[in-house]
Amino acid sequence: MTAVVHKVSPGLWRLAWRRLCADRVAMVSLAVVAAFLLMLVLSAGGLIAADWEDEVGVNYAPPGFVGAMPAAPMAPVQAAQALPDNPFDPLADDIRALRAQLAGEGAPDMYGVSDPLADDLAQLRGRAGAAAAGPAGAGRLATLPFGGDKWGHDIIKKTIKGGETSIVVGLVAALLAVGLGTLFGALSGYFGGVVDDIFNWFYSIFTAIPSVLMILAVAAVLQQKGVLTIVLILGLTGWTGPYRLIRAEYIKHKAREYVLAADAIGASHWRRMFTHIFPNVSHVALVQMSILVVGFIKAEVILSFLGFGVPVGVVSWGSMLNEAQNELILGRWWQLSAAAIAMALLVTAFSLFTDALRDALDPKVK
Repeated sequence: MTAVVHKVSPGLWRLAWRRLCADRVAMVSLAVVAAFLLMLVLSAGGLIAADWEDEVGVNYAPPGFVGAMPAAPMAPVQAAQALPDNPFDPLADDIRALRAQLAGEGAPDMYGVSDPLADDLAQLRGRAGAAAAGPAGAGRLATLPFGGDKWGHDIIKKTIKGGETSIVVGLVAALLAVGLGTLFGALSGYFGGVVDDIFNWFYSIFTAIPSVLMILAVAAVLQQKGVLTIVLILGLTGWTGPYRLIRAEYIKHKAREYVLAADAIGASHWRRMFTHIFPNVSHVALVQMSILVVGFIKAEVILSFLGFGVPVGVVSWGSMLNEAQNELILGRWWQLSAAAIAMALLVTAFSLFTDALRDALDPKVK
């Protein structure tokens, strides 16, 4: 007898993976996103950019391909503006003249004028002399591979460490917003009635207030800087967009034949909502995910600029752009370029990959 071979039809996710692998742009974008995520893991583990705060270069060290900045010539000091003998103590000359006057009058030692700051000024003179004896910026590099900031931090390491913060904020906040929007939209669209009215009431409240004002209001209520605070601010204010689209999809899909068939065989509401309907609307959630990641990275820049972002001592792409606006006046463009290039590369790759994944998961696309 000939054995009968039963061929198992591939599932939705396997078919989606096959379509995704056939898209070269999607694979390149996936590789770029995976490289950024690997950088995030290595940076969080302290394997790379752990010493980003070390002052390895001179202030505003230019990139190596630009070359070291020439030393600025010092303006000559005019005779009328000559410095005093002791610039640390403007009263030294007056005290010396008063001592000489008292000594000439034969005053006893008990009437001598003493300087209570003499010891402190001597220490300052010693430090100033030691600094003047050595070359400026001794032990620091005149150039760095991609430049340095005003403290001499390496821009490459600072960009990697800043990417850790910005990527975490963008991804986690987008996951929170899409998760809330998908859950609320599924409950509202599937059950309808009173449940739908309650969620629509919350949706109307959040959309009635401009998004920027809503973000600032939540930031003012939390009153604590940090990555977790930014994630909560963006996640709790960004769920309205996914909610509106997911709700419409669930209203459309809950009356279709495959959902009615699942109801006929006794599938629970939860199973119908997230096992049968959600795979067919997941591409909508993914598109919203890509849009929110881009938007939340920009929102982190705005929050850092307004003082609600990361605290002092924590670097992000937003804080780097905030510093770079003052550096551009001085012609120091490398910090702005590093942060902008890293952001553009990640956002573009993530958007292209998400679009390709949306097409692969769309059941209408064969």
